[in-house]
Amino acid sequence: MTEVKERVKKWIAGEISLSDNPGDVIRQWREKFRINQTSLAKAMRVTPSVISDYEAGRRKSPGTTTVKKIVETLIKLDEIGGGETMKNLSHVFGTQLPPDVVLEIREYARPVDGKIVIKEIAGDVVANKELLGQKLFGYTVIDSLKAILGLTLDDFRRLYGITTERVLAFTSVTTGRSPMIAIRVIGITPGMVVLHGDLKEVDPVGIKIAQILKVPLVVSKAPTVEELIKGLQKCAA
Repeated sequence: MTEVKERVKKWIAGEISLSDNPGDVIRQWREKFRINQTSLAKAMRVTPSVISDYEAGRRKSPGTTTVKKIVETLIKLDEIGGGETMKNLSHVFGTQLPPDVVLEIREYARPVDGKIVIKEIAGDVVANKELLGQKLFGYTVIDSLKAILGLTLDDFRRLYGITTERVLAFTSVTTGRSPMIAIRVIGITPGMVVLHGDLKEVDPVGIKIAQILKVPLVVSKAPTVEELIKGLQKCAA
């Protein structure tokens, strides 16, 4: 667990330090750890206005020492509260998922509206269009065939990153049935499912599963996988 914790620390600190809006990233991680500004400030022995000013961009971007202290305090408070967030993160960082299966996994710095995702990936909604208004906090792009043939059940669970409120985008799709069956078997429903590939029409079973799970099911008309990923990345801009 110590090795995983260090990897988590480096990842969060890197996201904050490299971001053009470090305050937004600090807020994002604080909210993911379910810690309010007052609790974080008290544990860091600063006033709540300091945290508020960092997050709002009213204070100069924190240096590496301050970033390190923020990250360590978030993790410490999470552990005191039972360590639920770190348990979720450990699923992501405990072992590496095959890069030829998981083409990209990323968390958004701020919540993204599902309708924006549809626009950026040239998507057509085939089920549950009325649910597109919910916010999405990240995405995972998966080669569906390689995933179904090569991933274990635990591997599939780790596709969700640190939140289930995300886009699961499956490439190399021909009917859409297998990805939806896999999601049903895993028992964890994402915020949106995107299908991409040589897909003339979505299998009725796939649509029916999406309706049962109440998850928006979308077919992306992006010309290539690279364009699909660029569209998902652009949603965070």
